[in-house]
This record gives sequence, C-alpha cells and structure tokens, in this order.
Amino acid sequence: MTYALLCLPFLAAAAAVTVLSARRPRFGRRMAASAVAAAVLVLLTAAFDNLMIAAGLFTYPESHLLGVKVGQAPIEDFAYPVSAAFAVPAAFVLLPERRRP
Repeated sequence: MTYALLCLPFLAAAAAVTVLSARRPRFGRRMAASAVAAAVLVLLTAAFDNLMIAAGLFTYPESHLLGVKVGQAPIEDFAYPVSAAFAVPAAFVLLPERRRP
C-alpha cells in the first residue's frame, strides 16, 4: 500500500464534511480561514518534516511514495494538515448547538 492510498480516506472525509457544512452560515468566511490555516500548516509541515528527515529521525521507502517532494518531504505528508484545516471547522459547525443553562 502506498502513502497516497493511505491519504485518500482522510481527504475524502474532509471533502465530505466540508461539502455537508456548505449550507451553514458563513461558509465562505470559514473556507477562507481554513485556507489560511492550511497554508500555515503546509509551511510548518514543509519546514519541520524537512528538518526531521534531514536529522535522520525517519525515512520513507521510495516504493511507497509518488515521488513528488518538497525538499525532502514527500507530498503525501501534506494531506493530513490540509485535511484537518478544512475538516475540523466544518465538523464543528455540524455539531448540534449546546444549550447553556
């Protein structure tokens, strides 16, 4: 199994939750904020993955990768932060409102 195949369920779930949240108020604003968060997370992932790989903390078998890299970090590493940046806010607005006593 490749890392790209491991990423697919996370990306699909993030897309599904995001689409489901489209009818909630302030969808555009939420997506803009998610895009900014995703950009920051991608930059941090690029920086710290490259540092950790360069330090020898972990390696990836080349046969499990697509071959596209940002520095030494495989492109597959960026799926999780991007998924989280969109899925978490979308899932949050789908939760029922809590009533305050």
